[in-house]
Amino acid sequence: MRTHHAASLLGTAAALALTACSPAEITTKPDTAASSPAAGTTSAAPTPPAQAATIGDTLTLKGNEDGEQLAVTIKKWADPAQSEDDFMKPDDGKRWVAAQFELVNTGTAVYSDSPSNGTQVADDQGQQFQTTFAEITAGPAMTSAAKVAPGAKVLGWVTYEVPKDSKIAKVQFTMNSGFASQTGEWTVK
Repeated sequence: MRTHHAASLLGTAAALALTACSPAEITTKPDTAASSPAAGTTSAAPTPPAQAATIGDTLTLKGNEDGEQLAVTIKKWADPAQSEDDFMKPDDGKRWVAAQFELVNTGTAVYSDSPSNGTQVADDQGQQFQTTFAEITAGPAMTSAAKVAPGAKVLGWVTYEVPKDSKIAKVQFTMNSGFASQTGEWTVK
């Protein structure tokens, strides 16, 4: 009986491990209506290859639950990001950078999350950095408890603490506090 119970538990654990390892998808192709010719026109030139998303571009991302979908735009980029007060500053040898995210709920379910939990930046060496709590002069911080109805949006800055000499190359955003299987990625130029 114990052997059967242990084998059953081992089988369940293996199934959960395989489910948790489902492949992640990185989305970098911006949403564009301008990429196709206008109705009634033809184009002899081939369509250029898709460019990687950059600051200002919108990516459509799906969450883990049915109906969860956001149009995510990084509206602005601040490097360095300046503290709003004299008491909060980056640690010695570091600086703050920040991205202003606009999240528009294009799905059918309410988006309820802490958006900054699902974002990070990476430098040109591949080092990744998580968010930090900071109030910056560029504008209000992203809410930590977003509840966005279908058709509504939320806007705010997310700040990251990085080494002073790091050249930030990418910003990533993933729904469901970073646990959705689809990640949006923008190149920082």
